[in-house]
Amino acid sequence: MFFRTIPSSLLLALAFQSQVYAAEEREEPVDPCTIASSSGTFYDLRPLSILPPPDDKKPGKDDKTESWHAQGYDYKANFTLNVCAPVIEGLENVVGIDSEHRENVSAFYDYGDETYSLGQLSMNLTQRGRRIVLQYTHGSPCGKEEKSRMARGGDSRTWDDDYADIETEAYNKEGSRRKSALISFHCDKDPLATTASATFVGVDPDECSYSFEILSAAACPAAQPAKQGVGPAAVFTIIGLIAILVYFLGGVFYQRNVAHARGWRQLPNYSTWAGIGGFIKDFFIIATSSCARFLPSRRGYSQLSVSANGHGRGRTHDDENRLIDQLDEEWDD
Repeated sequence: MFFRTIPSSLLLALAFQSQVYAAEEREEPVDPCTIASSSGTFYDLRPLSILPPPDDKKPGKDDKTESWHAQGYDYKANFTLNVCAPVIEGLENVVGIDSEHRENVSAFYDYGDETYSLGQLSMNLTQRGRRIVLQYTHGSPCGKEEKSRMARGGDSRTWDDDYADIETEAYNKEGSRRKSALISFHCDKDPLATTASATFVGVDPDECSYSFEILSAAACPAAQPAKQGVGPAAVFTIIGLIAILVYFLGGVFYQRNVAHARGWRQLPNYSTWAGIGGFIKDFFIIATSSCARFLPSRRGYSQLSVSANGHGRGRTHDDENRLIDQLDEEWDD
């Protein structure tokens, strides 16, 4: 009967161990603005995020206080964008964006007296080959109406007049196209480069999709940081606890059903454990008796208070030796 229980115990141990390894291999949540490839390379673009300083602190000498700027060149405007964070410039009126989503604009440009959003905040990086890309969506409305309006230039009609219905359904209306920005990050291997640079690449004919490139050392691949999981010591500890549990359960089952033992004798190798208990008990007695010698006591020669001349305290070793010799002589007599 004992041998029949061994496979079940081993299956229990193996099942518990598989749960431990499954917990180790479980995918951990990825930090925002980071991405790890299957080859082990790791990209962390958080250093490119420009964050406003706290209210009670002044920005440092080397702290960047403006979002990244990209020159439009042959385009009609220049661009301002941030990486994995909203732009730190305060935006009051953004075309097609309500006040609730205005604080999450991560890229924009100014044309005339109006500000156009190129997308809302996103921290989800995508790897395409050796390139890391970041996309912002849900910007200002785009399409033929916007293109014709920009061509008119000095038309007295405002954007709100043409797109009042789009503003009220900025995120729910089907069929309304909105501006977006696609940012591609490139590794800067120049050791003398101290800051990143943003470049405008192009825009589609409908002026809906804008492309940018950012050259920075932060876009260079790095080794993936070690994941915090169950260490080797913890694994061996769990295995040891499982082995001890199987040993005791199997031994108790055998002693009870085969040897018909009862009480404490059901434990496997009861005599050995009992001997260990007796050894510990004897060791405790010896240790306490050894320590008791250093405690004050009323017995023994060191505490004798009466001598032949009647003096009891302040005796030297010679006096004690003479007293011992005197007692020995009296005993011999």
